[in-house]
Amino acid sequence: MTDPLSLLMQRHSTPSRQLGEPAPDKDQLKALLKAAIRVPDHGKLVPFRLIKLKGKSKLRFGELVADIAARNDPDMSEAKLDKERHRYTFAPLVLVLVARIDEHSKVPAIEQQLTAGCVAQNILLGAFELGIGAQWLTGWAAYDAGVAKLLQLKDNEQVIAFIHMGTPQIEVPDRDRPALKNLLSTWKP
Repeated sequence: MTDPLSLLMQRHSTPSRQLGEPAPDKDQLKALLKAAIRVPDHGKLVPFRLIKLKGKSKLRFGELVADIAARNDPDMSEAKLDKERHRYTFAPLVLVLVARIDEHSKVPAIEQQLTAGCVAQNILLGAFELGIGAQWLTGWAAYDAGVAKLLQLKDNEQVIAFIHMGTPQIEVPDRDRPALKNLLSTWKP
Protein backbone atom coordinates (compact mmCIF):
# COMPACT_ATOMS: atom_id res chain seq x y z
CA MET A 1 0.00 0.00 0.00
CA THR A 2 1.30 3.42 -0.92
CA ASP A 3 1.71 5.93 1.89
CA PRO A 4 -0.91 8.63 1.24
CA LEU A 5 1.52 11.25 2.59
CA SER A 6 4.48 10.15 0.48
CA LEU A 7 4.33 13.26 -1.71
CA LEU A 8 4.71 15.51 1.34
CA MET A 9 7.41 13.27 2.81
CA GLN A 10 9.47 13.28 -0.39
CA ARG A 11 9.00 16.82 -1.70
CA HIS A 12 12.13 18.93 -1.85
CA SER A 13 13.38 21.91 -3.80
CA THR A 14 15.85 21.72 -6.64
CA PRO A 15 18.32 24.63 -6.60
CA SER A 16 17.59 27.04 -9.45
CA ARG A 17 21.13 26.62 -10.82
CA GLN A 18 20.37 22.91 -11.22
CA LEU A 19 17.22 23.38 -13.30
CA GLY A 20 17.53 23.01 -17.05
CA GLU A 21 15.40 22.46 -20.11
CA PRO A 22 12.76 21.49 -20.67
CA ALA A 23 10.43 23.76 -18.76
CA PRO A 24 6.93 22.48 -18.08
CA ASP A 25 5.09 22.52 -21.38
CA LYS A 26 2.00 24.67 -21.92
CA ASP A 27 -0.45 21.89 -20.95
CA GLN A 28 1.55 20.84 -17.87
CA LEU A 29 1.81 24.42 -16.68
CA LYS A 30 -1.89 25.07 -17.21
CA ALA A 31 -2.86 21.90 -15.31
CA LEU A 32 -0.37 22.67 -12.54
CA LEU A 33 -1.61 26.23 -12.09
CA LYS A 34 -5.29 25.20 -12.19
CA ALA A 35 -4.54 22.85 -9.31
CA ALA A 36 -2.26 25.29 -7.48
CA ILE A 37 -4.86 28.03 -7.19
CA ARG A 38 -7.18 25.76 -5.20
CA VAL A 39 -6.19 27.34 -1.90
CA PRO A 40 -7.87 28.56 1.27
CA ASP A 41 -9.16 32.03 0.41
CA HIS A 42 -11.11 33.75 3.18
CA GLY A 43 -13.57 36.13 1.54
CA LYS A 44 -12.97 34.66 -1.93
CA LEU A 45 -10.71 37.62 -2.72
CA VAL A 46 -8.29 35.77 -5.02
CA PRO A 47 -5.46 37.86 -3.57
CA PHE A 48 -2.78 36.69 -5.99
CA ARG A 49 -1.67 36.66 -9.60
CA LEU A 50 1.26 35.28 -11.57
CA ILE A 51 3.77 36.76 -14.01
CA LYS A 52 5.72 34.45 -16.32
CA LEU A 53 9.40 35.08 -17.13
CA LYS A 54 10.57 32.94 -20.00
CA GLY A 55 13.20 32.94 -22.75
CA LYS A 56 15.18 36.11 -23.40
CA SER A 57 12.91 38.11 -21.12
CA LYS A 58 14.55 36.43 -18.10
CA LEU A 59 17.95 37.86 -19.04
CA ARG A 60 16.49 41.30 -19.74
CA PHE A 61 14.67 41.21 -16.41
CA GLY A 62 17.95 40.29 -14.67
CA GLU A 63 19.79 43.11 -16.43
CA LEU A 64 17.20 45.61 -15.27
CA VAL A 65 17.27 44.19 -11.73
CA ALA A 66 21.08 44.54 -11.77
CA ASP A 67 20.67 48.19 -12.82
CA ILE A 68 18.40 48.72 -9.81
CA ALA A 69 20.91 46.94 -7.55
CA ALA A 70 23.68 49.24 -8.83
CA ARG A 71 21.56 52.34 -8.12
CA ASN A 72 20.76 51.01 -4.64
CA ASP A 73 24.41 50.25 -3.94
CA PRO A 74 26.84 52.15 -6.19
CA ASP A 75 29.75 50.29 -4.57
CA MET A 76 28.40 46.83 -5.47
CA SER A 77 31.11 44.69 -7.02
CA GLU A 78 30.93 43.67 -10.65
CA ALA A 79 30.78 40.01 -9.54
CA LYS A 80 27.65 40.70 -7.48
CA LEU A 81 26.08 42.69 -10.31
CA ASP A 82 26.81 39.82 -12.69
CA LYS A 83 25.11 37.46 -10.26
CA GLU A 84 22.02 39.71 -10.29
CA ARG A 85 22.06 39.84 -14.10
CA HIS A 86 21.98 36.06 -14.40
CA ARG A 87 19.94 35.08 -11.32
CA TYR A 88 16.79 34.42 -13.38
CA THR A 89 18.44 32.68 -16.33
CA PHE A 90 19.26 29.22 -14.97
CA ALA A 91 15.79 27.68 -14.82
CA PRO A 92 13.89 27.76 -18.12
CA LEU A 93 10.80 29.23 -16.43
CA VAL A 94 10.38 31.64 -13.54
CA LEU A 95 6.95 32.44 -12.16
CA VAL A 96 6.60 35.62 -10.14
CA LEU A 97 3.85 35.11 -7.59
CA VAL A 98 2.27 38.40 -6.60
CA ALA A 99 -0.03 39.02 -3.64
CA ARG A 100 -2.85 41.52 -4.33
CA ILE A 101 -3.99 42.93 -1.00
CA ASP A 102 -7.53 44.24 -0.78
CA GLU A 103 -6.99 46.88 1.88
CA HIS A 104 -10.73 47.54 2.19
CA SER A 105 -11.59 43.93 2.97
CA LYS A 106 -12.37 42.68 6.46
CA VAL A 107 -9.86 39.89 5.72
CA PRO A 108 -6.53 40.90 7.29
CA ALA A 109 -3.63 41.48 4.90
CA ILE A 110 -1.66 38.64 6.51
CA GLU A 111 -4.40 36.16 5.58
CA GLN A 112 -4.32 37.40 2.00
CA GLN A 113 -0.53 37.02 1.91
CA LEU A 114 -0.83 33.52 3.32
CA THR A 115 -3.31 32.63 0.59
CA ALA A 116 -0.73 33.68 -1.98
CA GLY A 117 1.89 31.67 -0.10
CA CYS A 118 -0.37 28.63 -0.31
CA VAL A 119 -0.39 29.03 -4.10
CA ALA A 120 3.42 28.96 -4.05
CA GLN A 121 3.46 25.82 -1.91
CA ASN A 122 0.90 24.13 -4.15
CA ILE A 123 3.03 24.94 -7.20
CA LEU A 124 6.02 23.31 -5.49
CA LEU A 125 4.01 20.24 -4.50
CA GLY A 126 2.38 19.86 -7.90
CA ALA A 127 5.66 20.39 -9.73
CA PHE A 128 7.35 17.72 -7.63
CA GLU A 129 4.53 15.27 -8.30
CA LEU A 130 4.88 15.94 -12.05
CA GLY A 131 8.65 15.41 -11.94
CA ILE A 132 9.33 19.11 -12.47
CA GLY A 133 12.06 20.67 -10.38
CA ALA A 134 11.20 23.90 -8.60
CA GLN A 135 12.59 26.33 -6.07
CA TRP A 136 10.86 29.19 -4.25
CA LEU A 137 13.21 32.16 -3.90
CA THR A 138 12.78 35.75 -2.82
CA GLY A 139 15.86 37.81 -2.02
CA TRP A 140 16.09 41.58 -1.93
CA ALA A 141 14.37 41.99 -5.31
CA ALA A 142 11.10 40.65 -3.90
CA TYR A 143 10.93 43.60 -1.50
CA ASP A 144 12.38 46.40 -3.64
CA ALA A 145 10.16 49.26 -4.84
CA GLY A 146 12.17 49.61 -8.07
CA VAL A 147 11.66 45.94 -8.92
CA ALA A 148 7.96 46.29 -8.09
CA LYS A 149 7.80 49.16 -10.58
CA LEU A 150 9.69 47.09 -13.15
CA LEU A 151 7.07 44.33 -12.73
CA GLN A 152 4.33 46.98 -13.02
CA LEU A 153 2.91 46.08 -9.63
CA LYS A 154 0.16 48.25 -8.23
CA ASP A 155 0.49 49.89 -4.81
CA ASN A 156 -1.49 47.06 -3.20
CA GLU A 157 0.70 44.32 -4.71
CA GLN A 158 3.89 42.66 -3.55
CA VAL A 159 6.11 39.82 -4.72
CA ILE A 160 5.64 36.70 -2.62
CA ALA A 161 7.94 34.39 -4.58
CA PHE A 162 10.08 33.91 -7.62
CA ILE A 163 9.42 30.23 -8.42
CA HIS A 164 12.13 28.80 -10.65
CA MET A 165 11.05 25.71 -12.61
CA GLY A 166 12.61 23.23 -14.99
CA THR A 167 14.04 19.74 -15.27
CA PRO A 168 16.36 18.72 -12.43
CA GLN A 169 19.91 18.27 -13.71
CA ILE A 170 21.11 16.48 -10.57
CA GLU A 171 19.67 14.15 -7.95
CA VAL A 172 19.02 16.42 -4.98
CA PRO A 173 19.74 14.87 -1.58
CA ASP A 174 17.17 15.53 1.09
CA ARG A 175 18.19 17.97 3.78
CA ASP A 176 17.89 17.45 7.52
CA ARG A 177 14.38 18.21 8.72
CA PRO A 178 13.42 19.51 12.17
CA ALA A 179 12.24 17.06 14.80
CA LEU A 180 8.49 17.28 15.30
CA LYS A 181 8.92 16.84 19.07
CA ASN A 182 10.65 20.24 19.13
CA LEU A 183 7.79 21.92 17.28
CA LEU A 184 4.62 20.54 18.84
CA SER A 185 3.37 21.34 22.31
CA THR A 186 0.09 20.98 24.10
CA TRP A 187 -1.52 24.07 25.54
CA LYS A 188 -2.56 23.77 29.16
CA PRO A 189 -4.66 26.37 31.00
